[in-house]
Amino acid sequence: MTELPVLWRDEHLIAIHKPARWLVHRTGLDAGETRFIVQTLRDQLGGQHVYPAHRLDKGTCGVLLLALHPEAARGLAMSFARHEVKKRYLALVRGWMPAEVEVDHPLRPDDTPPDSPAQSAHTRLRRLAALDWPEAADPGFTTTRASLVEARPTTGRRHQIRRHLKHIAHPILGDATHGKGPLNRWWAERLGLQRLWLHAWRLQIAHPITGEALDLHSGLQWDGCRLSVAPDGPQDLQDWQRVLAAPAWSPGIKPPAA
Repeated sequence: MTELPVLWRDEHLIAIHKPARWLVHRTGLDAGETRFIVQTLRDQLGGQHVYPAHRLDKGTCGVLLLALHPEAARGLAMSFARHEVKKRYLALVRGWMPAEVEVDHPLRPDDTPPDSPAQSAHTRLRRLAALDWPEAADPGFTTTRASLVEARPTTGRRHQIRRHLKHIAHPILGDATHGKGPLNRWWAERLGLQRLWLHAWRLQIAHPITGEALDLHSGLQWDGCRLSVAPDGPQDLQDWQRVLAAPAWSPGIKPPAA
């Protein structure tokens, strides 16, 4: 990749497509990584300083919003702190998730002592499609099920979507930390790709300088039956489209009530 795809830009803000397996900025926790959004985008913009407004995990691809000067960065930080930002994600998860789930489950930060208090965390989940793969990952079953899920977090805890989906027994496929290793490897063999299947799909926020309502979209379209993307779209989005084009996906399937 020679340049990071720009989704939207003005003189105050820029929204880009963050590729999977890229870090937003340098960290000692992953000293061997060489691809960083902040440094790459700064060079791409001719030395322009950029200020990330939020975080995306290394394995997550999709919409990432950055400020181009400190005043815009402060305004974005206030919007996120006040929970005024609407975020929507896509995830491929284990099993047939119910049609709609609301998870209100406090989470203790990963990097705090075990006796630290948990913080409130809330996510709305909606199943968009269901998959019944005609092979069994578990010898106790004849097929293997998965779901395409839309996640709308209303709080912003670290790994919130991943941890909430694990909490309801539908971990994200490819999640090495909160998922199931044998199942992740089984799906990777069939999908032809080992990765975290979590995508930052859409971000809605008021512009910190102009007040304009921004609706930033990754370019991955859902028509009620299939995902689609422009032919020249980023490889991450092409991967999503390819996987969701499998004939075993059935938007009309309704899992039995829990």
